[in-house]
Amino acid sequence: MSYTNLLYHIVYGTKGRLPLITKELRPDLHRYLGGLVNRLDGTPLEINGMADHVHVLARIKPVISISEFLGKFKSVSSGWANRKTRGRFKWQVKYGAFTVSESQVDRVREYIRNQEIHHSRISFEEEFKALLKSHGIEFEEKYLWI
Repeated sequence: MSYTNLLYHIVYGTKGRLPLITKELRPDLHRYLGGLVNRLDGTPLEINGMADHVHVLARIKPVISISEFLGKFKSVSSGWANRKTRGRFKWQVKYGAFTVSESQVDRVREYIRNQEIHHSRISFEEEFKALLKSHGIEFEEKYLWI
C-alpha cells in the first residue's frame, strides 16, 4: 500500500481570457468541476474563480499524472460548458498546477474562496504571474496566454 497526499492548486483561464464564466454559470460549473475531480478519483477541496478563470484545490491520487488529469479535466468540462453556452466556451491551453503542503491547505482554501476580493485589486494575468514567481517557475510572458 502507498501513502500519499498529493495536493494541487490548479489555475487556468478561458481562451483569450474572455469573461465566459457568467455569474449564472459559475455555481453549476464549480459543482460540475467538483464532480469531475471525484470521477477522476480525486478529492475536490475548494473550487472558485472569476469570469475568466478558475482555481481548483484538489487531492489527486498517484495513479494519474497531473498533465493527464488536467487533459481529461479540461476536455470534459469544456464540453459541458460548451453545451451550457451554446458552443461559445473554450479553456486556454496553458495551466498552472502548484503543489501544496498540508500545512498550507487552509491558507490556499481561503485564497481561493476570496477571489472576488482578491481580483478587485489585481488582474488574472498579474495573479498568474505572481503565482509562477512565488513557486520559482521561470516563464516568458509571450508564451503565457497561448
